[in-house]
Parts: sequence; C-alpha cells; structure tokens
Amino acid sequence: MTTAAMGKRGRKRVHIKCRRCGRVSFHRRKGYCAACGFGRSRRLRRYNWINKKKSRN
Repeated sequence: MTTAAMGKRGRKRVHIKCRRCGRVSFHRRKGYCAACGFGRSRRLRRYNWINKKKSRN
C-alpha cells in the first residue's frame, strides 16, 4: 500500500561524484562506487561484459 508520504521520497541525491573515477556513481549510504568499486576494493572494477564484443566478420 502506498501512502502520500511515499511521494516525498527520492528528493535527495543517492549517488555523488566518485573521487577515483569521477563518475556520479558513488553511493553515499553504501559507501562505494558502482562504476569503479572505490570504497569496496583497491582493485578497479572491470568486467569483459561491460564492453561490446567486436564482430569478427
């Protein structure tokens, strides 16, 4: 059940600018960056599925 108070949610900025990668993906409450992993690990967050695969035609 949703109430009128639910409409007052979502006005604050959830993500702020990351100190390491500069993207607006550092979650303030969780304390880590969704893009580069800063605050969670020292290693840079990097996966192969992020980049488009090159077609070999």
